[in-house]
Amino acid sequence: MKARRDILKGASLLPLSAILANPALAKMVADGVEMKSLNLESGRTVKAGVALPAVSNAPSVILIHEWWGLNDQILSVAADFARQGYLAVAVDLYGGNVATTPDEARANMKAVKASEAEETLKGWMEWAKNERDSSGKVGTVGWCFGGGWSLNASIAAPVDATVIYYGNVTRPASDLKKLKGPVQGHFATKDKWINKEMVAGFEAAMKEAGRPDPETYWYEADHAFANPSGGRFDAEDAQLAWTRTMDFLGKNLA
Repeated sequence: MKARRDILKGASLLPLSAILANPALAKMVADGVEMKSLNLESGRTVKAGVALPAVSNAPSVILIHEWWGLNDQILSVAADFARQGYLAVAVDLYGGNVATTPDEARANMKAVKASEAEETLKGWMEWAKNERDSSGKVGTVGWCFGGGWSLNASIAAPVDATVIYYGNVTRPASDLKKLKGPVQGHFATKDKWINKEMVAGFEAAMKEAGRPDPETYWYEADHAFANPSGGRFDAEDAQLAWTRTMDFLGKNLA
């Protein structure tokens, strides 16, 4: 037990990238994030990993996982957000399923019902906003599958800031008019799906909706470049995107 505490204490001094690059360390950090349940009006019970900061009156971030599910990587990111003074809520949209192969991930992603995912996210966003140690400010951050849902969640229940990592941003201007806070997006030039045509369409729709221009960044990388456990990881671009994310949230959730 003492050895574990010593390791976790040492991990608290490491940058997030170093934790995510070490599966054993990421698991140990993830195991320290508390899983909470929330009962929704529909009668469903949903779960999220909640990491509380050491400070009170903290802004909240809703984290939405990649197509792999709520795994150690995303829970470790939640722990890092808490370490930096945020109330972090890593939402599970897969009902506890975590994929280890692309086929499993694809099947889990296709099984998600949009209406249920929206209800789940709205429930956790409301919980975060009203949690006793929360400042009431809420932002969303998502990757891949979760990147698209970061935008969807912010449309369904307007928040103070939205961050999208290579997620589907194809939404009409009529939907984008519902956004409240600014949007930041991180995209990859080699991504064949979330490509420049899609993002250009999103930027045009935002303009048509009368919303501020999204803060859009492009990286000479491929889809999922910020995931250290994948073969497309780009450490330099991932760190730059993370720095920009933290600056953006720090400015808009203060």
